[in-house]
Amino acid sequence: MKSPKQTTLDSKIIEKLGGLLPPGKALEMAKLLLKDSEIQALQDYANSVSIKRLSYNDHGPVHMRTVALNALIMMGLLRSAGIQTSLEKEDSGSFEDSLTALLLAAILHDTGMSVGRQDHELHSCYLAYPIMDRLLAQVFPASMDRRVTIRSLALEGISGHMGNRPINSLEAGVLLVADGCDMQKGRARIPMALADRPKVGDIHKYSANSIEDVKIGKGREKPIRIDISMSSEVGLFQIEEVLLQKIAASTARPYIELYALVTGNEPKRYL
Repeated sequence: MKSPKQTTLDSKIIEKLGGLLPPGKALEMAKLLLKDSEIQALQDYANSVSIKRLSYNDHGPVHMRTVALNALIMMGLLRSAGIQTSLEKEDSGSFEDSLTALLLAAILHDTGMSVGRQDHELHSCYLAYPIMDRLLAQVFPASMDRRVTIRSLALEGISGHMGNRPINSLEAGVLLVADGCDMQKGRARIPMALADRPKVGDIHKYSANSIEDVKIGKGREKPIRIDISMSSEVGLFQIEEVLLQKIAASTARPYIELYALVTGNEPKRYL
């Protein structure tokens, strides 16, 4: 069953898509993804493994929807700045195809956490593949070439979302940064509550718990500006060891400004 937070994010994703494109294939795909029972079950179990078994942050349906929304916001900002997606530049597809691939990748990128943390991005690929085939056949029944292109691009995004494998498309780079931007303290709320003793890796929970807000908007010098506010300096770990590493590995890096603010201090510019 969907949580109220999931339902709210579903509405925001549909609304954001409506601001980027007239109703079409991307919207059709979004609606299928957000109501699919197999995806919901995979996301729920991935979150259970992540939080209850591994004591990690949220890697479930709320996180994956948040990443999808982040990616759509960034794609809109890039388009407003006149920057084409890789599919557009290569004459391999349209902006809508790029959005469709990003939606698939975002909603499915952490399903591999249902197997385990190590190589979860690769587990996500083989779990996502048949689901993508099933949904793409519904949305593009008469176009094998289009299905293959979108599926391949989505798989690149999923396999590269940890920043430890080279990616080449702008779309995959956007997903990488969109994933890194979901670091607010809500992701650490349940693991913090369940913690009964200190463990290696707790810095991820404590640092995420200090992040008050992450805003993605139009930059002054570049198309995208990311503003992060935090209650204490421990949140700098999330920025410097997680988000900055992902941005450095992203094809979207040249288009991003990054600012961080600790309550009571001046904002610090990283990029």
